[in-house]
Amino acid sequence: MNADLVFGIHAVGALLQRAPQDVLEMFVMKDRDDKRMQPLIQQARQGGISVQFCNRKTLDDMVGGQHQGIIAKARLQSSGSEADLAAIVAQHDKPFILVLDGVTDPHNLGAILRSADAAGVHAVVSPKDRSVKLTSVVRKVACGAAESVPFITITNLARTLRELQDAGLWVVGTAGETETTIYQADFKGPLAIVLGAEGEGLRRLTRETCDSLVKIPMFGTVSSLNVSVAAGICLFEAVRQRS
Repeated sequence: MNADLVFGIHAVGALLQRAPQDVLEMFVMKDRDDKRMQPLIQQARQGGISVQFCNRKTLDDMVGGQHQGIIAKARLQSSGSEADLAAIVAQHDKPFILVLDGVTDPHNLGAILRSADAAGVHAVVSPKDRSVKLTSVVRKVACGAAESVPFITITNLARTLRELQDAGLWVVGTAGETETTIYQADFKGPLAIVLGAEGEGLRRLTRETCDSLVKIPMFGTVSSLNVSVAAGICLFEAVRQRS
């Protein structure tokens, strides 16, 4: 059986809340007896989950630090498929989808998932190849959003974008060279926002498949933003319009 290590207060708490059946074992730092930890320990014990108390070095050796004193060993959950994406789109009158074209940094993906959860995104889509997967670092940075936002991995991004278009979604890509800003675009209807990889942006075929391109206006000396920051700005402009 394949298993993963989920660590951090928020990530473990979200896992216990949404999928306690997937938690196989929990490791807690000795003498960590506070108001944030005790409910998680109690919830695990009530669910019949083994809780082991360890010293800090043991936990550090498991995940390399930054664990906040708690680690859960959990069954690996497979990402959603194209069929799952189609079902999600069909469930909503105005689907709100975020598409990532080759994001490879786990910290960026975790931050993007957190913003996507806060913005009410219905699914995050990413190619299977040359993209980061749902790792333990992603889950930690996402602070529970990795357990709440459907993460869909697909084989052919251009084909998936065309299928979203066929389902009635307007596919908007982000590109610095366009003249249209996110504040001039219409994000009110069924929508898929597409963000490119760190440093490289959208690939040519992805760019050509989009219905339109938009940019975040920049007024300083830097030429671009971190992809997770750009995601938050684009998503919440969509939220503003859709509200």
